[in-house]
Amino acid sequence: MGKFLFSSAWRDRIGLLALLVLAVGLYLSLVRTPPDYYQGEVARIMNLHVPLVKTSLLAYFVAFVASILFLWKRRDEYDVLAHASVAVGAVFTLCALLSGAIWGKPTWNAWWTWDARLVSFAILFLLMAGYLMLRAFIEDADKQARAAAVFALVGFVDLPIIHLSVQWWRTLHQPASFSAKGLSISPDMMLALASMAIGMSLLYAYLTLLYAQLIHNRSLFQAVQEHKLREAHL
Repeated sequence: MGKFLFSSAWRDRIGLLALLVLAVGLYLSLVRTPPDYYQGEVARIMNLHVPLVKTSLLAYFVAFVASILFLWKRRDEYDVLAHASVAVGAVFTLCALLSGAIWGKPTWNAWWTWDARLVSFAILFLLMAGYLMLRAFIEDADKQARAAAVFALVGFVDLPIIHLSVQWWRTLHQPASFSAKGLSISPDMMLALASMAIGMSLLYAYLTLLYAQLIHNRSLFQAVQEHKLREAHL
């Protein structure tokens, strides 16, 4: 796990692939895909917004799994992965909220509404922010890792709420475009959306690996500094 997490070769390959796939996705979204018959050009924002949302959920899911593995195995790389995933995921979640607001203004005539899915997704951003604040306030590394892991496990309850909110409550958000009943959007739009979703997931993976390396390097630097201080007092 550690070899892959801190491998610059894998990270660079994923980053390059993310760039290529996102370039294709943007071309399909902005050039090849026709305007929506109802929403017009504004519907193109969905090709950015939806992948951002899905990647945000993926980021917290990865942190959830990594936190379970850390509490079970007590291996630092799982804690580093959870930390990096939440840090990167918080940025994706904020971008998803902002892109949704930009889409919502011409569509719903409001930047914000107390919609069930929107509120539950905003709570996800607060959970990620709370997770990062918790790590910042606890100085002891072991206590910080254990507290953050427990926090990630408790916060995971929000993910099924986000997913099922359109079924449990009356909401302005439409159901999933892909289901057992088939596609509810045109194949051209689905191709553009899928390309952006894959590219965004790869970008998340690249940034998470990059931030994980930064966390790892910072911990090594602190360990060296502490060792020098101990030697100085001898």
